[in-house]
Amino acid sequence: MFKLNTVVLAITSLISMGAFAVESTLDEIKSTQNDQQSIAVTIYNSDLALVKDTRKVQLKSGVNALALRDVSAQIRPETALLRSINALGSLTLLEQNFDFDLLTPAKLLEKYVGQTVSLVKTHSTTGEESSEQATVLSANNGVVLKVGNRIETGVANKRIVFNNVPTNLRDRPTLVTQIHNKGTPDQVVELSYLTGGLNWKADYVAELNPKDDAVDLSGWVTLTNTSGASYKNTKLQLVAGDVNRVQEGHSKGMIMRKDVAMMASEAVAPMTEESLLEYHLYSLDRPTTISENQTKQVSLLSASNIPARKELVLRGADYYYQSQYGEIGTKMKVGVFVEFDNKEASKLGVPLPKGVMRVYKKDQAGNAQFVGEDSIDHTPKNEVIRLKLGESFDVTADKKQVDFKVLPNPQKGHSAFESAFEFTLKNAKKEKMTVLVQEPISGEWKVTNESHPHTKVNSHLAIWKIDIPAEGKTTLTYRAQVKY
Repeated sequence: MFKLNTVVLAITSLISMGAFAVESTLDEIKSTQNDQQSIAVTIYNSDLALVKDTRKVQLKSGVNALALRDVSAQIRPETALLRSINALGSLTLLEQNFDFDLLTPAKLLEKYVGQTVSLVKTHSTTGEESSEQATVLSANNGVVLKVGNRIETGVANKRIVFNNVPTNLRDRPTLVTQIHNKGTPDQVVELSYLTGGLNWKADYVAELNPKDDAVDLSGWVTLTNTSGASYKNTKLQLVAGDVNRVQEGHSKGMIMRKDVAMMASEAVAPMTEESLLEYHLYSLDRPTTISENQTKQVSLLSASNIPARKELVLRGADYYYQSQYGEIGTKMKVGVFVEFDNKEASKLGVPLPKGVMRVYKKDQAGNAQFVGEDSIDHTPKNEVIRLKLGESFDVTADKKQVDFKVLPNPQKGHSAFESAFEFTLKNAKKEKMTVLVQEPISGEWKVTNESHPHTKVNSHLAIWKIDIPAEGKTTLTYRAQVKY
């Protein structure tokens, strides 16, 4: 098998790796990252970003071949827009080509299939070099060479020497443009384009206080850059909301609909927030560098002592009311929930992007322990954040159907049933606990008898608030009639 690291490139007609010839009658003007005057990046979630790259370049009057190096390797070239900043209307774009075939030993061999290279061998004792011509027949999963009248499939102890670098094979992703300049030679141009390879997600950390009635909240945005370019001292902005995108076949980088979200700010936050159509735009208050192949975290928000509520919830199902079941469940799990209001009065009140919120609580030694996590959707201000943390260890429930019968004389095309249920809720803690028993009931229903009063939250949900004494139990019974 041919080893790529054995290849040494001997390029005789080029001055540097970046100075590759382009098949054109125009002398190529090269612009690198060193020419950047400023750069701004707006990142959307799920692999989409808008890049605005401003550079200072020297152009001649008339037609120029301008090669913009160090652009994203995942640029969507059909979205690229090049314009003059200091001489508006002076540039006319005639043609553009995105060269993403990057220089590697394997790519170089592929371009040389059917062409002649030199094989150089160094004598192991004298160090003397000898050379012979060879034709590259194949570079697929290795190299096949024709050397004189023989075929070779390996180049052990030899170097392959190439005469030059083929057209459009570059060491960095490059957008090559042909533009007509009718203005000043000293141009400040802005290249804007959409790209993949830039992504972000929001993460939150909430710490419960000892009484479980308040939380301290902090948020982070994690940026990931796999776009094949670095963005130095960039103005960073992010967008919150669900932005629609159109699928264009199965081209690389074309993705149909993306959830585009961002981070929230707070009273002393590193980001400012403004409305953008039906979304939210957030801007970092300082420049930051997003390096190639880097994951970076940026502070999102910090808020303390937000009033919170802990709830224990036992939720049933609506199909128990149509048939006879008997024992329904023993040692049923009681869910643990924490919720708080996203309001200014609660010391928060900011748009929160969707993400994962992890909750911690300190043990008796003062060490923060992880107690659960849940995801949140995009949450505007004045809404409620509700998190399911897990299942209660010490609070359990048993449920059984103690009576069932079909009611006579329902309306034509309908049926009616009556069911009676018994819940036994147990508490192993040394303190009183309260459980919300939520029973979804479909159809037209009414509770005819009950041991504890219920609340009809809506047409399909009844809730009982049950107190359970410390190390004790409470029994809830009720009878309901349902018409379908």
